[in-house]
Amino acid sequence: MLEAWCLVLGASRGFQPILIFVIALPLLLTSCVRHEPRADIVIVNNIEPETLDPALVLGIAEMRIVSSLFEGLTRLDPKTALPIPGLADHWEMSPDGLVYTFHLRTNLVWSTGEPITADDVVYSWIRALSPATASDYAGQLFYLKNGEDFNSGKIKDPSQVGVHALDRYTVRAELNSPTAYFIDLCAFQTLNVVPRQTIEKYGDNWLMARPLPVSGAYELVAWRINDKVRVRKNHRYWDAANTRTELVDFLPIGSPITALNLYETGGADIVWDKDLVPNELLDVLLKKPDFHSYTILGTYFVRCNTTKKPFDDIRVRQALGMAVDRERLTKKIMRAGEVPAYHFTPPGIGHYHAPEGLLTYDPDQARKLLAEAGYPGGKGFPRFTYMFNASAGGAAKVHAKVGVELQQMWHDELGIDMELDQVEWKVYLAKENQLDYELDRSSWIGDYNDPNTFLNMFITGSGNNRTGWSNPRYDGLIRAADKEVDPAKREKILEDAETLLMREGEPIIPLFFYVGFNYYSPTKIHGIYRNVLDNHPLNAIWKGDLPPIEKALPTAANP
Repeated sequence: MLEAWCLVLGASRGFQPILIFVIALPLLLTSCVRHEPRADIVIVNNIEPETLDPALVLGIAEMRIVSSLFEGLTRLDPKTALPIPGLADHWEMSPDGLVYTFHLRTNLVWSTGEPITADDVVYSWIRALSPATASDYAGQLFYLKNGEDFNSGKIKDPSQVGVHALDRYTVRAELNSPTAYFIDLCAFQTLNVVPRQTIEKYGDNWLMARPLPVSGAYELVAWRINDKVRVRKNHRYWDAANTRTELVDFLPIGSPITALNLYETGGADIVWDKDLVPNELLDVLLKKPDFHSYTILGTYFVRCNTTKKPFDDIRVRQALGMAVDRERLTKKIMRAGEVPAYHFTPPGIGHYHAPEGLLTYDPDQARKLLAEAGYPGGKGFPRFTYMFNASAGGAAKVHAKVGVELQQMWHDELGIDMELDQVEWKVYLAKENQLDYELDRSSWIGDYNDPNTFLNMFITGSGNNRTGWSNPRYDGLIRAADKEVDPAKREKILEDAETLLMREGEPIIPLFFYVGFNYYSPTKIHGIYRNVLDNHPLNAIWKGDLPPIEKALPTAANP
């Protein structure tokens, strides 16, 4: 049976009284009745994880947990989100930029005590590349010599891939061409080091092993579906001395009201994501010191399934894009400083400026294009669906509100009718991967600070494409940019690629650029910094009343 009660904000954290009616399931209180210690930090993390396998993880919420459990050769600085030494304490690059030699720390061990060696790195990268693993992010390793051919099955012998253990503590990576952001990639979850011995013993169920050997700052204590993921400090982690928090819980709560209620009553210390802010209270809450908004590299967009009619016609896709009033979306629904998007790559990316004017709001031209495609005034256009992922917030969620606005705009401007299809997160991912949708809501937060992390998504065969769109000329431009060492020439090639993507392809309809958002008490929670990747390593976060003790983080030059 549902419970309903009234909550007055203001008692616990200095808010002016705000009356909210809260509906919640008693199931959400499960963790309160278990006889176990409260975690030192409790984080509301939005969705229930689909997986905690670094090679398979897709969602931002899942990646937060995975990055606490497993580490790569590099990791991200919590302040700048730039790569710094991780499992490797230093490395060298050959003069031609084609070979990296990584030197592992000599004190590395799994959380269960066994040594972590160069062979573990090689195994982890080859596993992520293997076609049997079916990693959507396998493309992050295509920069390795023969990496793409191994993933496609053209090469069967993994020893031909450009990653090798030279000895117990040395890994050599051989690249196809100079890659300016390769060190950034080494910090990404797909390249994290995972336990071969456990995976080979348990197969697909390896994450159920207890104790689970991990290479990161935290070890997995429990993963209880629809309750929590609990992690504990890994005291065998190489940098355990600088990991300040012992026990952390991640709660899969998708309801903004429930998340805010839990935070206000002291049941949670940190809430990630703007989706977990009651939209009707946003204007009030943004004025409070606990609520933090900042610029990040992220784009909210619509994916079009170009394999299904009528969306296989670029004129239809262009008509849909030109009929969207993005100002209306950002001012009416989002309201936290989001910027309307008329191209795909967000502003602020290092060494790149997106070409302007790729998209426009032009309903007249949209109607003309739709008529040219055979649907004057929307006549004969089939009814279609817009898929978005559900959560406990239901129709009040932002994704649903955006869907309703698009539905109204396209009906009013183009005379076409769209149905909203709300599905659970795991179903959403499966349908998108199988191209079992027509249009769907999508978003992308940069994996590293380079335009490639956005534009590389849409090359043919990319696991993150998921639109069915393919263009050999686009593929060629992206590959040419990967090989170009002159920054100005590389930027021009990428500008040409983005122009082609948005004017001759348009498999996506950008809507707006994200802002990062979270809420926590700045006098209680320390170690969270605003950075463009919205990346906040767990081992840097701690709770306490005293000012944080600042400690210089290691760098490539000063490990």
